Amino acid sequence: MKKGINIILTAALTLATLAGCSKTAAGSVATDGSTSMEKVIGALGEAFESENKGVTFTYNPTGSGSGITAVSEGRCDIGLSSRSLKDEEKAQGLTETLLALDGIAIIVNPDNPVSDLDLDTVAKIYTGKVTNWSQVGGDNAEIVLIGREAGSGTRDGFESITGTGDQCQYRQELTSTGDVITTVAGNPAAIGYASLASVKDTVKILSIGGVAPSEETVRDGSYVVQRPFVLVTKEDSKLSDTAQKFFDFATSAEANELISAAGAVPVK
Repeated sequence: MKKGINIILTAALTLATLAGCSKTAAGSVATDGSTSMEKVIGALGEAFESENKGVTFTYNPTGSGSGITAVSEGRCDIGLSSRSLKDEEKAQGLTETLLALDGIAIIVNPDNPVSDLDLDTVAKIYTGKVTNWSQVGGDNAEIVLIGREAGSGTRDGFESITGTGDQCQYRQELTSTGDVITTVAGNPAAIGYASLASVKDTVKILSIGGVAPSEETVRDGSYVVQRPFVLVTKEDSKLSDTAQKFFDFATSAEANELISAAGAVPVK
C-alpha cells in the first residue's frame, strides 16, 4: 500500500514538474503581413527569440492587406502593414502603431543609363504617358512597368504618393517585393518599385528629383517616396504576455539599431 502511494506521489510530482517546465518554455508570437517588412521583422524576431529562450516567433509574408485581415480574424497576434490603416479598417476595431519609416525605391536594371527622374515623370511613366526610355534620356526601348498586386502596402504607398491610383498600366503585378526586384534585375527595359530595406545590388536605385533614398533623406522628408511600417493589433483583444513583450521590445529605443541595420528608419 505504501509503495503504491509512493508511486502515485512520484507520478504527480513528475507531472507537476513537466507542467512547470512547459509553462516556462511556452510562448509564441505570430506575425503576418507585409513582405516589405521581412528584413526588419526578421531581425526583431531573431533578437527576441535569442533573448527569450523557449519562445517561438513566426512571420508569414502574405502582404499588408492579408496581414490586416489575419489580425482582424484572430489568425495572428500582430499584423504587419507597410501602409497606414484605412478608416474602414479602424472602424473594425483595429489600431496601428508606427514602427519605422521606409523609402520606396524606384528601381531599374543596372544596364539602364537613366539615374534620376522627377516624381511627375515617374507618374507619367506608370500611367502610360511616357512609354519609351528614349523620352527620358535612356535607350530606345519600350518601358516595361512592374508593380505589386492590389492590396500591397507598397503599391498603395507608391500610387498614393505619385497620384496614380487606379491609373497604372502594369505589365506585371507581382505578389512580393522579392519578385519585383528579381523581375527588374532580369529585364533591361523594366522599372519597378520596392522597399528600400529590401533592395539588393542586382538593381539600380534611381534618385527622385535629385535626391537619393537613404536613412537620412527618408527621416528629413527630402526623399518624398516613403511610407510607414506599422504593427496592427485589435483594440478589444489583449495580447498574450509573450506577444505583448515582443510588441514592447519592437517599439522601444532598444530596437533602433536592429531596425536601422535592416534598412528602415526607426521613429523612436
